[in-house]
Amino acid sequence: MHQREESMTIDTENLLGSIMASFDRIGFVRAEDIPNIDLYMDQVTTFMDKKLRNTTRDPEHDKILTKTMINNYAKNDLLPPPVKKKYSKEHVLLLIFIYYYKNILSITDIQTLLQPITQQYFGTSEEFNLEAIYNEVFSLQESQVDRLKKDVMRKYQDAENSFADVPEEKKDFLQKFSFICYLSFDVYVKKLLIEKVIDSLRTEKGSGDHKTKDRKRE
Repeated sequence: MHQREESMTIDTENLLGSIMASFDRIGFVRAEDIPNIDLYMDQVTTFMDKKLRNTTRDPEHDKILTKTMINNYAKNDLLPPPVKKKYSKEHVLLLIFIYYYKNILSITDIQTLLQPITQQYFGTSEEFNLEAIYNEVFSLQESQVDRLKKDVMRKYQDAENSFADVPEEKKDFLQKFSFICYLSFDVYVKKLLIEKVIDSLRTEKGSGDHKTKDRKRE
């Protein structure tokens, strides 16, 4: 019995260590790491693969970005068309946003978020451009990692304290199930909040479109 408890402790420590290590593999592609020259599609997919490969669930097989994906993004107005089959640094910045969004948001929601950005800031010579927005947003994301680690650690410890009275042979699975439930509920609530904010943006845009039409009629 003592040997089994010791084995479970080691497994728990390994799992927790693996979870914490995964935070360190989160890929933040810095704007200065993106080439300042225009790239062909193959070069874009190679760059994205190199920078974000470690963030995938199965690095050996998962695709970061394919030619088909890029073409679909362009068809769905998520990405401005390339110029002479070449993609600019700003194209790559938008693709990074899409890479993170696509796992939790619909195409329509991503359109609502990115269209105002591309319309106002893509290809502008102004100092406050798409790269400035990217740098601001991702500097905020990096500062959140330590806070997220602490939150996940707390949820993990809560899960470890659950199902205290069940037989040992069933406890390990049930505690992991509990941990997944904690994380899933957190994701669910945040997704609801994101969708609500996007809906408000869509409503504001619709209202703005009506005002523009009214001014044109006047």
